[in-house]
Amino acid sequence: MTKTDLIEAIAAETGLSKAKSADALNATIESITKGLKAKKSGKVTITGFGTFSITRRKARQGVNPQTGEKIKIAASNAVKFKAGKTLKDSVQ
Repeated sequence: MTKTDLIEAIAAETGLSKAKSADALNATIESITKGLKAKKSGKVTITGFGTFSITRRKARQGVNPQTGEKIKIAASNAVKFKAGKTLKDSVQ
């Protein structure tokens, strides 16, 4: 499912126009992003759906597969998602 498909599904489910559905989806995504950037927790929990959190990846050494040359991979942040029970149960 693409973002466009999701917008169409929201519009069909709620009776909103596609433009308002797109605004609602974009606002949701923006709010989740801001929640992850928050200094306090850096975590967003949607009960029944799941939890988004940030995890820190340490710097490490990798290998260029084409040349075999060793390269340094810098430390970075990554977003992690853990599905909630309701979501897990609905897809099984």
